[in-house]
Amino acid sequence: MSPRRRRPAATRRTAARRRTRRRGRRQRANDRLVVLLVAAVLAVALVNWLLVHWWVLVAIGVLAVLAGGVWLHQKQQRARWEAVRTQGLRYRLTQLDGLHHARFEDAVRELMQRDGCQDAVRVGGGGDLGADVKATDPYGRRWVIQCKHRRNGLAGSAVGSPDLQVLNGTARQVHGADVAVIVTNGRVTAPAVAFAEQQRLHVVDRHTLGVWAAGSRPLWELLRAVPPPRKPTSLS
Repeated sequence: MSPRRRRPAATRRTAARRRTRRRGRRQRANDRLVVLLVAAVLAVALVNWLLVHWWVLVAIGVLAVLAGGVWLHQKQQRARWEAVRTQGLRYRLTQLDGLHHARFEDAVRELMQRDGCQDAVRVGGGGDLGADVKATDPYGRRWVIQCKHRRNGLAGSAVGSPDLQVLNGTARQVHGADVAVIVTNGRVTAPAVAFAEQQRLHVVDRHTLGVWAAGSRPLWELLRAVPPPRKPTSLS
């Protein structure tokens, strides 16, 4: 009888590594099973304990409701603070006098945004066709505003009828305005005011601008004969 052949050392090492890996996989599977069993036992024990100590669940529920209420209150408070911050936008007439005419248009846009016109945009510039600021108020009315800045305020040149005629010719026909307004930090001539009344245009002179810019009332509360809302809102 021939003696049994011994396997090469490399083969024996490979077989040993395979057995080690199998044992490792079995051990890891056993460890996971033990962890699941322990977790299940603890869960059952916790449920039984909570059934006996039911008041703990009530306390947790109350705390959750209180935490939710605090979170909601903080969210509402932040919203109110943001509204107050926005409403806090103020300009003095001396500030407005010192602005560049383009920055004056920005200031008018910001005031419209303060009043709740979220889509207020400055469009002034070459070829603006009489519209420097456009906005839609919370009542759905479309505002088209022409700005006339006078660096010298009342001492500057007055806004006259030709300026109102440009606004009258484009505000409704071209820009679809419900409310057409001319805003100035200077003077407006009497014929221009009369023309505005005839054509249902609105003039914001230096005095009205000062009240609007320094306060928190929206512009439509300061003007007379503003068109009715286009759509019903919570503010109507």
